[in-house]
Amino acid sequence: MKNHWIEFFTGVVTVKATGKGLERFLNQLIRNHVSIWNVKKHGTQSMTFQMGLKKVNALRTIVRGSGCKLEFQRRYGAPFLYKRLIKNGGFVIGILLFLGLVFTLSNMVWGIEIKGANPATDYKIRKQLDKMDIKIGKFQFLTMELDAIQAELTNSINDITWVGVELKGTTYHFQVVEKNEPKKIKKSGPQNLIAAKKATIENYFIEEGEKNFEVHDVVKKGQLLVSGIIGKDKNTRIVAAEGKIWGETWYKSEVSIPIESTFQVFNGNEKQKHIIKVGKINISVWGFGKTKYKNYEVEENDKTLKFLKWELPIYMVNKTYREKEEVTRIYSEKEAIEKGKEMGRKEILNKIGEEGKIKEEKILRQTIKNGKVLLTIDYTTIENIAKEQPITQGDLE
Repeated sequence: MKNHWIEFFTGVVTVKATGKGLERFLNQLIRNHVSIWNVKKHGTQSMTFQMGLKKVNALRTIVRGSGCKLEFQRRYGAPFLYKRLIKNGGFVIGILLFLGLVFTLSNMVWGIEIKGANPATDYKIRKQLDKMDIKIGKFQFLTMELDAIQAELTNSINDITWVGVELKGTTYHFQVVEKNEPKKIKKSGPQNLIAAKKATIENYFIEEGEKNFEVHDVVKKGQLLVSGIIGKDKNTRIVAAEGKIWGETWYKSEVSIPIESTFQVFNGNEKQKHIIKVGKINISVWGFGKTKYKNYEVEENDKTLKFLKWELPIYMVNKTYREKEEVTRIYSEKEAIEKGKEMGRKEILNKIGEEGKIKEEKILRQTIKNGKVLLTIDYTTIENIAKEQPITQGDLE
């Protein structure tokens, strides 16, 4: 049986034919290639059938002289639907505007909830969100990705340890874990403080224990600095020695700096493209044409569009094209040395910790080989050399 569903787009009519010459009328339709379907007889002189709207003019020619009368009972299909839409245009436009408004509001930010933060931290988070252009009334597909928001807040606000970000409907939910002052760790038992490395004592601050050194003493690695055994004989008391002993220490660093180096950098030129994606179909909304950059990097963010609480199989795609260019950096010998000294300082400061400092630095050797400046640098530093050592039974005997 032939499928006539496609006739919906051109229009379909249901026709009732009555008269004595029905068979002759049907034969005439066939000879004139007029396609009909769903033919039903209603007695000997009546029948109904369906046909395409485009063949109605041919039907009127054929019925003349056939002895039959025609009555059009029902009309349906795209042409008739279109006429009804035109006739009820105001109502249709109202529905479309309403749906468009609901769709628009469903894809905007209408709430920001922050839990777990005190008022001061809450204020800082909201100020930072404003800087990131995440605010009420903003389109969701124009905001940052959730993981990017999380990273930005964690890095920019020192008062928080962790923040969870979730988008539910039209509301951003932030769960904050604030930093707490670390509790002082209780010592597990009696202990001494010994030298972690060879050094010359510069300064000290002892909270508990008995000092076994003097300023300017040169101490060896493992030497006892502060004893946790206080007093003698019956007046002996065992404590957990605590304190900081700063000593002058020495390091040697070898640094290599290329005089000429080539690398890729962004030059500041970028192009934005906004695309609506439905399945495999891409519809450009903003940023038409091809990208003229020869060397570039593309960052793509996809946002699912919503209707009320439902996610639609429609995505708003934001593509950012950033132009890159190759840059060759050439240091003079003096610049290379300064850069090497800077790198060496960073390396040493990482070793001696936040409380340490560089007292003096001296370049022992400086050479140029294979397009690189090679430096050997000697550092004199001040750092805390105190190291904890538990007191054992043998220490008490």
